Amino acid sequence: MRLYAPAERTDPVPGLLYLHGGAFVMGELDGVDHQARLIADRAGVAVVSVDYRLAPEHPYPAGLDDCYAALVWTAGHAARDHGVDGTRIGVLGESAGGGLAAALALAARDRGGPVLTAQLLDAPTVDDRLRTHSMRNLPDTPTWSASNSPYSWRYYLGDIAQPGSPDVPLYAAPARAELNDLVGLPPAWVAAYQIDPTRDEGLDYAHLLIQAGVPTELHHYSGAFHLAHMIPGTAMGKRLIAARIDAIQRLLPGPASGS
Repeated sequence: MRLYAPAERTDPVPGLLYLHGGAFVMGELDGVDHQARLIADRAGVAVVSVDYRLAPEHPYPAGLDDCYAALVWTAGHAARDHGVDGTRIGVLGESAGGGLAAALALAARDRGGPVLTAQLLDAPTVDDRLRTHSMRNLPDTPTWSASNSPYSWRYYLGDIAQPGSPDVPLYAAPARAELNDLVGLPPAWVAAYQIDPTRDEGLDYAHLLIQAGVPTELHHYSGAFHLAHMIPGTAMGKRLIAARIDAIQRLLPGPASGS
């Protein structure tokens, strides 16, 4: 893990676990270093970036177990020694990290904590069945191609189950949830992008959360591709980043916000 904190702080600040993307098989701390620094600086939260284990060498549930261990550390050690408010912890996940964030919200609830205050799911990869309209009809798009998705899920699930089979665990693919599986989850912010094979599974999961009574914001960005904000220097990227910062500040308010 790598901890980023606002440069000027006196009171404890909210904590935000940051789970990078990479199709469950790629990504590392340095790849999201700039984004983590930006979030800590602009949102005024302590960001805990998690270098979870990757498939295929470490298939499910290794990555989720690492994310849960990071949550436990943040609620305990970071709250005690690093100025993090252990009562205000959220999780932000991008792409495969968004799938892990959704699964972490389920796991934290079902294991009795630590309590998450919010889940921010940015283009979440949550459905191994790969049957959505966007997955079948957007075959070649920037930053992520639908043709790679079967490999991603096969590597992540390993010997646990075949992608698309009935025995894929809910904690591996949260889109398999029934409404009663989602009751009691923390408030959610979900972002989906028009030109993105994973678009519809994010939209569908947000609708499930809403139907289960979970306070949920859903944002669909027209004309945008998968995690478009990761491309620096674009007007669209600036708009998407501003929306994420605003959501973090609202869902994880600091003392100045009257929490």
